[in-house]
Amino acid sequence: MNHPPIAAFPFGAVPAILYGADSPHVWLYLHGKLGRKEEAESFAQLVCPSGSQVLSIDLPEHGERCSDKSFAPWDAVPELENLLTLAQSRWDHISLRATSLGAWFSLLAFAGRPLEQALLVSPVLDMERLIRGMMVGACVSEEELRARGEIPVELGETLSWRYLQYARTHPLVVWDTPTAILYPEHDALTSRETVEAFVRRFRCRLTVLENAQHWLHTPEELSALHRWESSSVLV
Repeated sequence: MNHPPIAAFPFGAVPAILYGADSPHVWLYLHGKLGRKEEAESFAQLVCPSGSQVLSIDLPEHGERCSDKSFAPWDAVPELENLLTLAQSRWDHISLRATSLGAWFSLLAFAGRPLEQALLVSPVLDMERLIRGMMVGACVSEEELRARGEIPVELGETLSWRYLQYARTHPLVVWDTPTAILYPEHDALTSRETVEAFVRRFRCRLTVLENAQHWLHTPEELSALHRWESSSVLV
């Protein structure tokens, strides 16, 4: 397996890593919840030999990040907007590989700023619907959430009135980047209806990974992921 050159990348106080030799082409790699920037290595092994670089960062509260910002859209999205601006000053061709919440943050941050292409894995596509579903499951009304601000629920999650309001006021309305989506058949965070509506609206390519759940982690799932990445990268 090829191991591309690795270098630290200056992005303020944000830990960032750059894979591959100098090139006019770069992929921005954004992990999901509980991820870290080093997850980009296997993707870099795929695309760097063909002449691309991969730039990956630790999102807030992940990897080597201190708690300077929160893993929430009001902090992550402006940060990604700045990351893209910096990337545009250095690379001529920019693409995106993002997972789960990293994909949702990217869709918000990069809307209206078309990239070469995007590969989205288990993407969160309708945060308002996701939060409302969690509220129903926890028997929490909007009035109660508004009054309390935050309410802890199962599995260490917390319902947030601020988060719900953000999702409502920041819907995904523009996405012009050629996009391929890998969707696990039993994804509990994004419904099949939601992903198919997104695909129709923004003319994406959809691949459904059978018998898989949101977090792709088994050897069989990772093999399928790597095959999909290989077949989806536009040369």
